[in-house]
Amino acid sequence: MALVHVVISAAEMFFWTSPKVYGRLDGLFRFTQTQADNVAPIVANAGLYNAFIAAGLVWSLYATSNSKSLKFFFLSCVVIAGAYGAVTLKKPEILGLQTAPALLALFLVWKADKAASSPVSGVSRTT
Repeated sequence: MALVHVVISAAEMFFWTSPKVYGRLDGLFRFTQTQADNVAPIVANAGLYNAFIAAGLVWSLYATSNSKSLKFFFLSCVVIAGAYGAVTLKKPEILGLQTAPALLALFLVWKADKAASSPVSGVSRTT
């Protein structure tokens, strides 16, 4: 998941004004080079948000305390951003690229936490 956000961030922050990048939105927007240049600061700002999401996902993988909370928070951010993007950009494929993997990861984090906190062979764990 973090890699997806790194790629999106790089495209938005550094490569947005390339016709190969802003042209990918031709089905929704028909940007001219001038328009792409005009909105570049806003798009770069969105790229920074994606970089923060990527950093949070990586952080939650290596955190030694509260990592479950970090994972839930940042994966939930990805789910919300993906759903919002799919609706506002009218591009349902965003759900497959961004939202579905985050939902799967959220489920796996929840399942791992549930397994770690459940009694094993009748012996309860205490922390």
